[in-house]
Amino acid sequence: MTSPAQSPILVLGGTGTVGSRIVSQLASQGIPTIIASRNPPSSSSPSHVNFDWDDPYTWEPIFISKSSSSEGTTTEQDQQPSRPQPTPQPIRSIYLIAPPTLTGDRPMIEFIDFARARGVHRFILQSASSVEAGGPLMGKVHAYLRELGQRGEVEWGVLRPTWFQQNLAEQSYHKESIRSESKIYSATEDGKIPWVSADDIASVAVRALTGEEAPNTEWTVLGPELLKILSEVLGRKIVHVDLTSAELEKRHTRFGMSEEYARMMSAMDTAIKFGAENRTNDMVFSVTGVAPKKFRDYAMSVKDVWETRLQEMGIEGKT
Repeated sequence: MTSPAQSPILVLGGTGTVGSRIVSQLASQGIPTIIASRNPPSSSSPSHVNFDWDDPYTWEPIFISKSSSSEGTTTEQDQQPSRPQPTPQPIRSIYLIAPPTLTGDRPMIEFIDFARARGVHRFILQSASSVEAGGPLMGKVHAYLRELGQRGEVEWGVLRPTWFQQNLAEQSYHKESIRSESKIYSATEDGKIPWVSADDIASVAVRALTGEEAPNTEWTVLGPELLKILSEVLGRKIVHVDLTSAELEKRHTRFGMSEEYARMMSAMDTAIKFGAENRTNDMVFSVTGVAPKKFRDYAMSVKDVWETRLQEMGIEGKT
C-alpha cells in the first residue's frame, strides 16, 4: 500500500508560471507529481494528464492509477488474459489555480468536493494579494476551504502572492511594449508593487503542500522591494504610461482577455493606485528560510527579452 509520503502531489496548472516551478522543485526532492493542465508540457512527461475545469470527464482519470491491480492471467474458464483493472490512486495534496474567468469558483468548489470524496485531504489554493476571502473568484474558494478547515474536514492553505516579476518578461502586453516602445502601460498611477518571484511563490507552495503540518491559514507572499529599475537595467528610459481604467480594459481585451476579466484586472490596478500593494513582508524567508529574489536580479537575468532590434545590432544611439 502506498504511504502518504510516497503518494503523488497533484499540481493543477502544472505547466504555468508557478505550477511548472512547483513541479520542478518537487522533482528535485524526488516527490512524485501529477501535472494537470489543458496544455501538455514543452517536453514529454509521463506524469502529465489532461485537465479542463469545464470538462468534468477529465477529472476522474486523475484519480485512477495507470498501473493495474493484478496482472493478466489465464484460467480454465477464460483462455483470454483478464483485463488489468484500474485502481484508485491516492493523492497526497492538491495545488489549485483558478481558470481565467469570473465564474471559475463554481467548478473549483465542485472539484474540491470531488477530490475529497476520493480521499484527498490537503488543498493549497493560489489566490492573489488583492483578493480577500469571500471576494470574487478565488476569494469564494478561499472562504470555502477555510470553512471546511474550521470544521476539521480538510487541511488547507491559501497563498496570496502579489504581482509576479515574470509578468513583465513573459506576458506579451508588457514584454512587447517594453521592447518596442520603451513603455509600460497600467492604471496604477504612482502606486508601488512589491514584485515577487514566481520561484519564491513555488518554494512557499512546496512547503505548504509537503509540510508535516498544513498552513491552515492564508500566507500573503510579497517581494522584498518597492522599486522601478528597468531603465537602469536596460540602459534606456522606460516610461510608465498611466491609463484610465476604461483604457486599460480595452488594452487587455486587445490582447485576448475577456471583457469581464479585463474589468477585474483593471480594478486591481486601481487598488494599487490607492496604495493596496504598498507593503512588504518576510513571508518567503519565514516559510522557506531563503531570502526572496530581488527584482533587479531577475531583470538582469532576462533583459535580452526586452532588447530592441537596434540594441541587438549594437547601434542604438549612433548617428
